[in-house]
Amino acid sequence: MAAAVAMTASCGTSNAGKSADGTVTLEFAQWWEPELPKGALRTLMDTFEAKNPGIKVKLLSGPYASTKEQVIAGAAAGTMSDVVGLDGAWINDFSKQGSLADLSALMKDSKYDESQLASQVKIDGTTLMIPAVNFVYPMFTNDDLLAKAGVSKPPSTRTEFTAAAVAISKADSNVKGWVLPLSQEAPNGIQNDVMSWVWASGGSMLKDGKPDLTNDAVHSAVDFVQDLWNKKVVSPGALTMKEQDKVEEFTNARVGMMIDSLAHIKLIRENNPKLKFSISAIPAVDGFTGKRGIPYAAWGIGIADNSPNKAEAWKLVDFLMSEETNAKLSSLSNSFPGNTKAVPDFVDSDELFKKAFEIYKSGTPANEFVGLPVAEQLMRSFDEELQKTLSGQQNVDTLLTNAQATWMKSF
Repeated sequence: MAAAVAMTASCGTSNAGKSADGTVTLEFAQWWEPELPKGALRTLMDTFEAKNPGIKVKLLSGPYASTKEQVIAGAAAGTMSDVVGLDGAWINDFSKQGSLADLSALMKDSKYDESQLASQVKIDGTTLMIPAVNFVYPMFTNDDLLAKAGVSKPPSTRTEFTAAAVAISKADSNVKGWVLPLSQEAPNGIQNDVMSWVWASGGSMLKDGKPDLTNDAVHSAVDFVQDLWNKKVVSPGALTMKEQDKVEEFTNARVGMMIDSLAHIKLIRENNPKLKFSISAIPAVDGFTGKRGIPYAAWGIGIADNSPNKAEAWKLVDFLMSEETNAKLSSLSNSFPGNTKAVPDFVDSDELFKKAFEIYKSGTPANEFVGLPVAEQLMRSFDEELQKTLSGQQNVDTLLTNAQATWMKSF
């Protein structure tokens, strides 16, 4: 709460701009600093200031939830900090408000080489956010539970996944094969744990930028989830479970497999040092030979349209996206870089991250919710229909038809 108050107090002064001696102080609002090693982000800012005399950076840091509240409030009031950490799910609303600067123009003005960026988030052809680092969501498997169930290797196809989930659930009555968090309070399970099956097999939930939930790829993925549910291989309590509950279930060896962020590897190791687990690409439909989509969440970065110091703010973005700095940021955050040339140091020192980096490079980052209007509400409305289906109140066809109709109202 203290962090949230501090950010509110400073939002009103973000346009102060230059001091009497000409020094420009940029405000940088983000949730990154609390999630990085103590002092790490400040050290990067000190390096930036040393390379850019006359520019100072004031970090406005808080947990994700309070940062989200403050950034949204700042966008509505026109008092957003000069540089802001962004979640792709916020971008569409900010675009409608005109609260983010045109990064395409800033890149052009500074003759920036865009080819070094792994991705950009655009609305109507204009870049509003650059993913600074990406947290991918591969499949985690408990090695001991798989071995106990007679499964010799992590599943690579949906058929193998179903067989493994059934075998794990049969081998120990206290263990389930898969964990699926479907809390409507935090509905990102639809993105990370349901739609990820669609993207892993090269499918899409969109067509021409609009919802396309009744297509064969989405239908097949939901049928697959329904089948796992009917076989009773999904962890109990799924309908109210949140992401942190999912991680706890896996960490305590109560489930054999989950789809999760690499960011939780350190947490899992700390809470259960004896747990032996592996990381693999999310299984695809049988016979699929294309590039597998792998869901991701990004620490995005953007510049406020209300900032009087956009040129200086772009220098900070440029610095964070440079090969050297971006490699450091991704190493510090256990994530993958947004600069295609940057390589985090942990890929050579940690076998799990090394494997994950191979999956990342051989696949395609996929998150179709990024840039969609009211993205979180879209997940929630799909979640509502999925829960009705899993509870036996309707079939998959009705689920997809209803969700499609609801989603279209937001486009």
